[in-house]
Amino acid sequence: MADTTDNTVTGEASSVPRKSSWRYIGPGIVVAATGVGAGDLVATLIAGSNFGYTLLWAAVIGCLVKISLAEAAGRWHLSTGRTLFDGWASLGRWTTWFFAVYVVIWGFVYGAAAMSSSALPLQALFPDVMDLEWWGVACGLVGLVFVWFNKYAVFEKVMTVLVGVMFVVTVYLAIRVTPNLADAFAGLLPVLPDEKDSILNTLGLIGGVGGTITLAAYGYWVNAKGWTDTGWMKVMRLDNRVAYITTGIFVVAMLFVGAELLHSANVAIASGDKGLIQLSDILADEYGSATAKFFLIGFFATSFTSLIGVWHGVSLMFADFVARFRGQGEQKGAEVASGARERSWPFRAYLLWLTFPPIVLLFQGQPFRLIILYGVLGAAFLPFLAGTLIWLLNSARTPREWRNGPVSNGMLVIAGLLFLILCVKQIWDQPWSEFF
Repeated sequence: MADTTDNTVTGEASSVPRKSSWRYIGPGIVVAATGVGAGDLVATLIAGSNFGYTLLWAAVIGCLVKISLAEAAGRWHLSTGRTLFDGWASLGRWTTWFFAVYVVIWGFVYGAAAMSSSALPLQALFPDVMDLEWWGVACGLVGLVFVWFNKYAVFEKVMTVLVGVMFVVTVYLAIRVTPNLADAFAGLLPVLPDEKDSILNTLGLIGGVGGTITLAAYGYWVNAKGWTDTGWMKVMRLDNRVAYITTGIFVVAMLFVGAELLHSANVAIASGDKGLIQLSDILADEYGSATAKFFLIGFFATSFTSLIGVWHGVSLMFADFVARFRGQGEQKGAEVASGARERSWPFRAYLLWLTFPPIVLLFQGQPFRLIILYGVLGAAFLPFLAGTLIWLLNSARTPREWRNGPVSNGMLVIAGLLFLILCVKQIWDQPWSEFF
């Protein structure tokens, strides 16, 4: 098999490399950029603000857990030639119904959240141009047009540029605040803070490091890149490691900022995306307006990569779901690799669903009951993903050579239990008495 220099599929099968190489990576950059949203950066920032470097080890473990989930999803696609939704469908109709309800409600609320998150830094950079809601509409429409008219190859290149911006900004900030490296290394020791609910806070940080449904979308991006069989397995594993090393750098950098800039000065910021706007004000006071604006550019890159990543990746999954639901037989990764999914009406219909109905939420607020259902479904997805991957990759559905070994099973079980605990907590914390 000849080595290649460009493996992006444009309707034809791609050549398989003799060995893994850095020049093949791509889907990992996409999943890292999509999975690390503004919310993840704020959560890590607050962890650094509250506990200093104490939970650095938890952020690292969070990356390792997500590596195992994304690797398992990619391994399923490459070892079977089938898509992940096709695997889910083989487990029973309950998986189809769960996914259908999840993708409709989650997409509706997430669309508004992603547009609002992308709008916040733009409004801060250009305060007199237009209101936040209209910035949100503009971001959603730009994401729609970009994904609608471009295939995976262009999408990946744009995501790579935006990741570069994210990387430069976060690393610059981490260096700018002058981290205490001795304390940082001490934070790699697994110690719990001496605070109320410290265990749940720690588990939340581990579970929130980069990714929800985007972990499941990783296998689809692997196929869209042109990797459709086991010849690409080593490349996929290298690509996946790059994804979560990149994620780890983002998260560790923001924890440094929280520990040095906020914890040492005993400054608290709000949870959610608005916490990053508060951080930009603090940076302006400490280091000047140029640093604050530089940070806002990185904030926008972080939010907008999550927006277009979901617009593309979850639309691919929805198109696969519709094809399976319409009885078209086994869904193959080769179909995704051909680009047919990106041209299909279900792909574009879900793009429209992510963009236009959520605009109503931007202007009229988010309905209370829908937000509760969104929170519950979002919390339930990762236990669902971990559990079904354990099931699929330990059964005859997967060729014996590529089934889970002890390490993979151990990591997926840990991930499943972690996300199950967080799911139960999320459901428990919902104001159910006000729901009915």
